[in-house]
Amino acid sequence: MLPNTGKLAGCTLFITGASRGIGKAIALKAAKDGANIVIAAKTAEPHRTLPGTIYTAAAEIEAAGGKALPCVVNVREEQQVIDAVEKAVKTFGAYTISKYGMSMCVLGMAEEFKGEVAVNALWPKTAIHTAAMDMLGGHGIEKQCRKTDILADAAYCILTKPKSFTGNFIIDEVLLREEGVKDFDVYAIAPGHPLMPDFFLDAETDVTDRKQEQYGASQTFKEEKKLSSSQHEGLESAPAKSLSPVAETFRVIQGAMSEEYVRTTQGVFQFELSGDEGGTWYIDLKTKGGSAGFGKPSVAADVVMSMSSADFVKMFTGKLKPTLAFMSGKLRIKGNMTLAIKLEKMLTQLNSKL
Repeated sequence: MLPNTGKLAGCTLFITGASRGIGKAIALKAAKDGANIVIAAKTAEPHRTLPGTIYTAAAEIEAAGGKALPCVVNVREEQQVIDAVEKAVKTFGAYTISKYGMSMCVLGMAEEFKGEVAVNALWPKTAIHTAAMDMLGGHGIEKQCRKTDILADAAYCILTKPKSFTGNFIIDEVLLREEGVKDFDVYAIAPGHPLMPDFFLDAETDVTDRKQEQYGASQTFKEEKKLSSSQHEGLESAPAKSLSPVAETFRVIQGAMSEEYVRTTQGVFQFELSGDEGGTWYIDLKTKGGSAGFGKPSVAADVVMSMSSADFVKMFTGKLKPTLAFMSGKLRIKGNMTLAIKLEKMLTQLNSKL
């Protein structure tokens, strides 16, 4: 763990999303130095399932040694942001450090404010365990994640550097290794368990494969292997000659069609796949009996999904959740989102057959 140095004493941090998760972890790290924290977040009343409000976070920050100013802020509402900034200036005189969620603006802002304000982007190397991760990844996902502490330490390191340190795109683990941190097990939810690479970073697949096989990682996030007949031993109707992964997936989907799926779904799904076996495929769960296969459906599609053929196979075999694929940019959806959600529910029933 990166020790506190006291360098942020008296500094004011304007942190969006500081009522829970990564934002709160950064706030608590800075609070140990005696920093002032503007908690700019939406949650003022307790959420039904998510922990924490701006007021409970404020209490934790002050208990840790800092000063807190809770402000109700939806960053999509410009006036709320302006009001929070004005409150921060009135309360603490000014704010000197901010945490933004706008990585694409780093280069432009770093140049614009050069010499005045440092602008850097920080990203995790692995998945970080938060309430959002629980919702996206499902039960057991936490074992493949690190604690928010690693981003708090990395952010602290950045915030204590001079203003000349600007315009950087930083990976948490890389930065902390440069700072002399050697023990990264302290950041793991389950030390020794393989970690899931962050959705938006390229995975080190050769290393990940070996580690996940060694530790028996969750099937949902194992690196995809080429499908073979041995992976379909439970299929009594498997053809003597192995089909390609996408074709085999559609063959099984076609075999699992039922009037019940058609009756409860009432939707036609078109898939635009790239890469190997790229092209147009479809699942018709509207026409009597249902059908699936190569080409365009016989009727207009209600939902068009675009993704790589490899990710398509992962999604339909339970190794990649549709919500996770969508949130990470691997899946693009046009059309009826309600039907897209219905398809996700159907997949949970099909996975045992795929």
